Amino acid sequence: MSEKEPDQAPGPPEDSAPRCPEHDLELKWFCSSERRLVCASCKGLGGPCREHHVRRAEERAEELRNKIVDQCEKLQLQSAGITKYMAEVLPRKNQNAATLASGAREIVIQRLGLVKNVCESEEQRLLEQVHTEEERAHQSILTQRSHWTEALQKLSTIRTNLVSMLTDLDDRSLVQSEREIFERTEEAEGILDPQESEKLNFNQKCVRSPLLTQLWASAVLCCLSGTEDIQVDERTISPFLRLSEDRKTLTFNPKKSKAYADGPERFDHWPNALASTSFQGGLHAWIVNVENSCAYKVGVSSSQLPRKGSGSDTRLGHNAFSWVFSRYDQEFRFLHCGQYQPLALLRCPDRIGVLLDLAAGELLFYEPTSGALLCSYHAQFEGPIFPVFAVADQKISIVQ
Repeated sequence: MSEKEPDQAPGPPEDSAPRCPEHDLELKWFCSSERRLVCASCKGLGGPCREHHVRRAEERAEELRNKIVDQCEKLQLQSAGITKYMAEVLPRKNQNAATLASGAREIVIQRLGLVKNVCESEEQRLLEQVHTEEERAHQSILTQRSHWTEALQKLSTIRTNLVSMLTDLDDRSLVQSEREIFERTEEAEGILDPQESEKLNFNQKCVRSPLLTQLWASAVLCCLSGTEDIQVDERTISPFLRLSEDRKTLTFNPKKSKAYADGPERFDHWPNALASTSFQGGLHAWIVNVENSCAYKVGVSSSQLPRKGSGSDTRLGHNAFSWVFSRYDQEFRFLHCGQYQPLALLRCPDRIGVLLDLAAGELLFYEPTSGALLCSYHAQFEGPIFPVFAVADQKISIVQ
């Protein structure tokens, strides 16, 4: 036997190469049909694989090498994604949960401070729910961290094994290890990439309580209503509306008036109007007398509310910039983004109380006379936010 070249990779002795048990020839071919190594006689005339797809073992080994390289690259990318998820997303989730939990505590404490004599027990119950929810979110994040740490370890082990096969096994050994390669690859594919999950987020609904909302809203309306001098901005009112001298009453006029000069602030079609007062933060409440109208809208909007044209984008509640309580005849709704929530009211309210808590991201519509909550909406309102009005029958008035 001739000596190997100095740069030739070491391998098993030639005598130890696997041979065909039937023909005692070296297994230099791979039968794709039977997925095994065969000799030249097996694939030749009279051989069991004569009609099968047979190719050189080296070709199959090269194909497997390429597959391992591709798989290793996928594992590296998957590991990088999980590492980034653990380094960036999970800490941010943890911080967000802590921040939201802190905000939720403040909301609970502030609101219960207004009605402390009525609901001290409710305060304790809700704080416990906030604590429980914070712990749940924290535990979910810890569980995720543990799960993905284990996943990273598994991926690293699989990759190490595959790299070892790639570097340490010769062609025949590599082909004979095909099942193990498949099992390793299948195990890696079973480790899914991280997905967004609500389980990792702090659920702010844990501080929502019908008792708290009703008592708190009643107290706020009693304390704040009338303290803010809300007036209608004459520059915004539709030509189908008439504004009183004190700028608090809007009366519907079926004939388009020419008394108002057109301008960029004015609604030129739908019977809408904005208040001259805007809010950037804090807690605000006002009451609108609606007893004389069977068609009106009361609510809030941002300064981005379109003013021109007859399209739905300028109708209150039919765009992303307005949130309104609406009445048309005997039909009551909450409107936003063209979506509506039907409201089943036992009677037509004479007054509508509007309560806007920008810090908590909450908008409430209330009936001051009975103390009944008509509807509520939770969103992050980006200021400035304006009281907004529409009337298509008779008149409505801001109550001082």
